[in-house]
Amino acid sequence: MLESIIWILLTGFFVGEIALRLKAPPLIGMLLVGILLGPQISNTIDSSILEAADSLRTFAVTIILMKAGLGLDREKLAQQGSVALRLGFLPATCEAIVIALAAMWLLNFDFATGLLLGCIIGAESPAVIVPGMLRLKSLGWGVTKGIPDAILTGSALSDVLLLLIFSLLLAFLSQGTTIGITLPGGITINLLQILPFQVTLQIILGAIAGLLMAQILVLLLVKQNWTQNSTQDTLVAGSLTLLLVVLAEKFPIFSGYLAVMATGFFVLEFDPPLGRRLRNGFETLWTIAQIILFVLLGASIPLQVLENVFLVGLLILALGTFVGRMFGWYLSTLGSNWNLQERLFLLPGNSAKATVQAAIGAIPLAVGIEGGETILAIAALSILVTAPLGAWAIPALAPKLLEKGEVDPTKVAIARPIILLAAVDTSPLAVDVLLKAAELARRCDGEIVVLHVLQFEYRNSIEQLRQQTRQLLADIRHQFITVAGDASEEIIFIAQEYGAAEIVIGKKGDRLWDNVLVGSVSQAVLEKSLIPVVVVEKIKT
Repeated sequence: MLESIIWILLTGFFVGEIALRLKAPPLIGMLLVGILLGPQISNTIDSSILEAADSLRTFAVTIILMKAGLGLDREKLAQQGSVALRLGFLPATCEAIVIALAAMWLLNFDFATGLLLGCIIGAESPAVIVPGMLRLKSLGWGVTKGIPDAILTGSALSDVLLLLIFSLLLAFLSQGTTIGITLPGGITINLLQILPFQVTLQIILGAIAGLLMAQILVLLLVKQNWTQNSTQDTLVAGSLTLLLVVLAEKFPIFSGYLAVMATGFFVLEFDPPLGRRLRNGFETLWTIAQIILFVLLGASIPLQVLENVFLVGLLILALGTFVGRMFGWYLSTLGSNWNLQERLFLLPGNSAKATVQAAIGAIPLAVGIEGGETILAIAALSILVTAPLGAWAIPALAPKLLEKGEVDPTKVAIARPIILLAAVDTSPLAVDVLLKAAELARRCDGEIVVLHVLQFEYRNSIEQLRQQTRQLLADIRHQFITVAGDASEEIIFIAQEYGAAEIVIGKKGDRLWDNVLVGSVSQAVLEKSLIPVVVVEKIKT
């Protein structure tokens, strides 16, 4: 098992990075690793891990849904609430019905079996859509109209609907009788007739469960201070949200995945500082979880059953997407403020299939439903086709179809390196500037550019300054550069050139009143710089 874990993590990471450097989504590399390591080809992954694959995928999807909840914007959701609600039901429903009709025509399925296939294929993948939408939010694409938030919410709601219909159809087809509830008076109600009530109940109870869990997290992590750092915060939050999913499986009266997303949303509403800490923590967890998720996803794809239904399967997928789902998108955005390009973005942004198909695609075959192997093959094909395409198309087409707005750093984790510029001379104050820059860099895991503007110093003085830099910044990634010219102008130019977040400079002067006034170079930098400036005084001993 340990060898398999090493293979999964290392090869998944490096092949994913190779894919990224080739301008392809890392997901493609990870899926490829799973196919190569899985039982279809090399059979490298231990069978015990494959048996636990569903549980591991559930854990990974819980992480990404918590990230999604922590990234939702209440104001944007209120703005696009009706669109998000319609996106949760209409595209998936239309796609499932079109696939059912296509399966009756091309595969000679009856309508119930075809609709079962439609429910499997119509489900959207949070593992592909959520990271893609959060990435767009961090870059500002579509945020003005709340498009990523509407897609995130709609995706979660659609899976609630389709999984409910799937479970009812599975019971009907496997038992061969209509399942119903007998009320007092001898009245029998078919479960399909109360489906709207079930869907509504799962959504409402899922939201309530998320609300209660968010209150518990705020109570434990903020008001009673049971944790000492953000790592422990993430551990507690991750365990409790996973508990929601487990409880939903045992007591399927509420949607566990929707409850997880609601937990993140309400935590951000109740305590934004806690939401920010958890967002950073779950971002780190996702780095590992996505490798496990997509490698095991690739390992679960049954390649041997694809050959007989490849072309027919592609046609069914195309009809479901370009006829059913696009009609659902049209109805969902009717009367909204979305323009034509933004509506077209739903094709790459709301079509990816992966996790749900991997989780339930093999169930019809396992319970002996006629056509189960064909259903499994088309589910596998949907993963191979739509997951890589969706992961590539979301970032590639967003700049062409969406408008760029202002990024809200309170709703998303913006991952970028922090660079500080430390402007030093050869005076004793240079040590204090370097110490302050080092303190700031350690807080944000940043890098430092140490700049010295040449004046009339001796070579030995500059070498001594380099040596001090190496000693004081030994544990910080840094570089030492020297330039000639006007000191204030060069400091501002180099800070802009390197994209520095802050300039750290010493307060220095040669005259008596410079104990009160800032030195001429520091004053000039303060007046001209658009970048924040930290002025350091000599530390008194």
